Amino acid sequence: MTASGFLAEIAGVGRDPKRGGYSRHAFDAPEHDLREWFVERALGLGLDVETDRNGNIWAWWGPPGRNAVVTGSHLDSVPGGGAFDGPLGVVSGLSAVEALQTNGFRPRRPLAVVVFAEEEGGRFGVPCLGSRLLTGTIDADKARGLRDADGVTFAEAAGKAGVDPARMGRDTERLDRIGQFLELHVEQGRGLIDLGAPVAVGSTVIAHGRWRFSFAGQGNHAGATLLADRADPMLPAAATVTAVRRLAAQVPDARATVGRLVPTPGGTNVIASTVDLWLDARVPGQGTPGLVAEISRAASEAAQEEGCRVEVTRESYSGDVVFDDALRRDLGGWLGGPPELPTGAGHDAAILAGFVPAGMLYVRNPTGISHSPEEFAEAGDVEAGAAALATVLERLAR
Repeated sequence: MTASGFLAEIAGVGRDPKRGGYSRHAFDAPEHDLREWFVERALGLGLDVETDRNGNIWAWWGPPGRNAVVTGSHLDSVPGGGAFDGPLGVVSGLSAVEALQTNGFRPRRPLAVVVFAEEEGGRFGVPCLGSRLLTGTIDADKARGLRDADGVTFAEAAGKAGVDPARMGRDTERLDRIGQFLELHVEQGRGLIDLGAPVAVGSTVIAHGRWRFSFAGQGNHAGATLLADRADPMLPAAATVTAVRRLAAQVPDARATVGRLVPTPGGTNVIASTVDLWLDARVPGQGTPGLVAEISRAASEAAQEEGCRVEVTRESYSGDVVFDDALRRDLGGWLGGPPELPTGAGHDAAILAGFVPAGMLYVRNPTGISHSPEEFAEAGDVEAGAAALATVLERLAR
């Protein structure tokens, strides 16, 4: 089946009528349905399927072993995300395997398609959680204790999905199996539109991280409390949101965003007792921690002015990633010299790049928009990406 055909099969799963687009989060009902769909489709291709100790699903063509060629991505989304971010890489892996099988190819190296758990961090807040656990770049106890908006821990959600949380953590044996890892992804920007190319090779990923700012004040009655008597944490939170844009604009090529803000208790006629907001900051090189420090100082000053307190907690951070030089050169040669593109978006491939030779392919997105219902890829470009992936997998695995 074509990659577009696979995408069509899952197009109805996890639609979000409130936000538009899709909301598919780690171990919730829509993501569970997608995981079952992947297993069914992989088994239909004669692949051997297993779920590892961290909730990642592996579909093997041939016996699992060392020096394996691995491709894949994720099936979860941000709240109200698009149809391509994550699933495109998964369905392209399945389509590439089927095309190679149809052509009579038999890999001489182990080959696998993998689905990583909780890549977006849309439910438990930490991106690339499945690949971070696999590589040991997040503490297993910290991961088990992460909570979603309803207070459910990652351990509890994983346990209900059949993953034993006690076994979570670095999986050295499985990591040692990977000879090369390649992730195909829809482009999250306008590079390929301007270059007039359907497919690109990834070069670098900009350093990025997430921080939680927790403002604490005094909850009270919105009508009975005089302005002079208030310690309203919403004010320093709002000041911090504007400081993020102001301070990031002073740093070359910085990207900083507050996309989530949660007041407690959240009533219309209630002065909040606490306000939590989450900062996503991305600066090339070593600039991200410095920018966050400046934002933190601005938040602290605003909190003191209102008689409130603020605590800043780093939830995740990854430095600049340069994808494997040899693999990148091979990709370019085998695919006829496609353009190379950097990205400001994080990926499982970037986590794995610190441990195994890793690379990325991007498929053109004519809207240039991602993490939104407007995210898109033309059917012809989808198939060009799957064909490019099949070419690379054949070269690597033969």
